[in-house]
Amino acid sequence: MASIAPSQSGFSGGPQARVAQPPNRLWTLTEGRAMGEFAAFYAALPAMRMLPRGDGHSVMFLPGFMASNRSTVPMRRLFTELNYDAHGWESGRNVRVNEATVMKMENQLTRLFKSSGRKVSLIGWSLGGVLARELAKLHPEKVRLVASLGSPLSNDRGHSSAKRLFELLNGNEPKVIQKGKFDELHIAPPVPTTSILTKTDGVVHWRASVQEEGDHPSENIVVHASHLGLGVNPSVMLALADRLSQDEGGWKPFAPSLIQRWMFPKLSVN
Repeated sequence: MASIAPSQSGFSGGPQARVAQPPNRLWTLTEGRAMGEFAAFYAALPAMRMLPRGDGHSVMFLPGFMASNRSTVPMRRLFTELNYDAHGWESGRNVRVNEATVMKMENQLTRLFKSSGRKVSLIGWSLGGVLARELAKLHPEKVRLVASLGSPLSNDRGHSSAKRLFELLNGNEPKVIQKGKFDELHIAPPVPTTSILTKTDGVVHWRASVQEEGDHPSENIVVHASHLGLGVNPSVMLALADRLSQDEGGWKPFAPSLIQRWMFPKLSVN
């Protein structure tokens, strides 16, 4: 949930960056909304089983800060049913950002890539999304697409209410940064990239999840959700199913149908 690069001013790292600020305390205090999203997930499960089916390629799900594979179980079970080879990550609880974690991610990605003979999609929740993007930068030839859920795509940890806890556990400058990695979080990897965000995020300020346009396909999708509910929110599942079901090399921006548009408000950065 916290950004993992050195603290700087500005939410995007760009020339017209804003001063970082954590999310509104109201949204933080009402993150219990996620329980309603959890209930909605299972209520909508029969309908979600009719979402576009996949081609069987591997998808790796990375949990958020302080979370483990248990948090991504609902997503993984759904996308297994939708004909994907869904996997949790192999790094335990997402607490420490270090070389050991990076090596485990790289090894798992390489193994999935070699065993299937196809590129792997990466889905990361919060800090997991940051790691997924950076992993795709290290190995773009093995990654089909990246989707991040409420991830702080900024070098400034001031956008996250988990800043202090992250730095307590990882220090102000984790060793991976000292070794020259993870130092430009606002730059998207050279693969199709989707950032799913909510303006009522109580952990990461939504502005930090807005990715800039780059040289490669990228987009932002806004949903009605809490931060802790992003991994079970039916709107998020609809968007992910649409993104994952695209033919490799045939990426197009997300375009919800007329009856789905209420679920995906247009992004306004004002």
